[in-house]
Amino acid sequence: MKKIIFSLLFIICLFKADLFAQIDGEVVKPYKADFLLQNARVVTVTQGILEDTDLLIKDGKIAAIGQNLAPQNYTLVDCSGKSVYPGFIDSGTSLGLVEVNSLPETQDFMELGKLTPQMQALTAVNPNAVAIPVTRVSGVTTVLTQPRGGYFPGTAALIQLNGYTPDQMDAGFRAVIMNFPSAAKSGDYDSRSEETIQKEAQKKRDEIDEIWKKAANYLSIKEKGGQLNYYPEMEQLSRVLKKELPLFIEVNAAKDIIAALEWVKEKNLEVVLTGVAEGWKVAEKLAASKIPVITGPVLTLPTRASDKYDVAYTNAAALHKAGVKLALRTQDTENVRNLPFHAGFAAAYGLGVEAALKSITINAAEIFKVDDRLGSLEVGKNATLFIADGDPFEPKTQVEQVFINGYRIPMTNRHIRLYQEFLDREMKPAE
Repeated sequence: MKKIIFSLLFIICLFKADLFAQIDGEVVKPYKADFLLQNARVVTVTQGILEDTDLLIKDGKIAAIGQNLAPQNYTLVDCSGKSVYPGFIDSGTSLGLVEVNSLPETQDFMELGKLTPQMQALTAVNPNAVAIPVTRVSGVTTVLTQPRGGYFPGTAALIQLNGYTPDQMDAGFRAVIMNFPSAAKSGDYDSRSEETIQKEAQKKRDEIDEIWKKAANYLSIKEKGGQLNYYPEMEQLSRVLKKELPLFIEVNAAKDIIAALEWVKEKNLEVVLTGVAEGWKVAEKLAASKIPVITGPVLTLPTRASDKYDVAYTNAAALHKAGVKLALRTQDTENVRNLPFHAGFAAAYGLGVEAALKSITINAAEIFKVDDRLGSLEVGKNATLFIADGDPFEPKTQVEQVFINGYRIPMTNRHIRLYQEFLDREMKPAE
């Protein structure tokens, strides 16, 4: 009982720390106004780079982009020598679902059982998670947060990193997550024989096929007006069958990717492949399938000891070169802030800056079907963007201001406050 009470008190202290940002002792909240960003280098992503250009934020939207816009009664933001980018999108995280990895009481990303597609990640998001302010001041404004474990662990949600409730953070996209059974060794310590691995993988695929048959039967009975018992698992999978929801299939080994492509072809579903760590081995087949891919993390080790050290860095480039529609993810919780560096490594190892930028902006927005609101700087889109003093893929670059749906975000978090606290460690005598 004492351990439980201590854990709860610890959690409350964590959450309290970032309910509000404090600067010089004053509480500072995100606030909305009409802002005119002046004399900026506007990196639109879809319409080139505009030098010495103004950008008007009005009613939470980008109202105008052009030179010498009339200031009127707007709040002016001088962006001379600065660049404006659309907010970055991380296409795979556990942000908001995990507070402390070593403390089970703060984890809410996994349910019991192999079949829980109806479980909604959005309902478990903690808007006061300490990692959210840490993430957004790095220019990452939108993330896909997703459950893990089992064959169908739940339904992922796209969230924007500002709001007091999960509903306020909802960015309007859902996807059912599926973990495709692997027929590859799980690591260097996997001592199973090849025959055992194949048998176990086939057994799991047979189980998934049986689940899929049940879902198809459920949908058939429902469409014919038949009587159905409460079966939320099948109800959610039936939405995938009707293409009301996409299916995000996590798959990484090359042989598993091929098997997943064959499985998808039989099912005729709307699908996105995620992970795809060995996509570089089967890039042409992935391109031919026309299925979008969310790959990453980039900053990781090779999947096999025999692979070159940089295969994780070059994987995105190989997929892009083959013609695959590509987005990037960190697959992280507390270090989602490092998304720009994942993209930067991919850019340096063959993807190129332009393609890398698109992989965490407009490509991700298109995959999530929110490109009418996010992913680029265009008139009419949400004012979700940031101002930086250089290339955001460079570690020395500072993100100076962030806007999410027109809200100006306080540029502080626990890391920054600790840094400021210990800059001056001189003890002053009592007066």
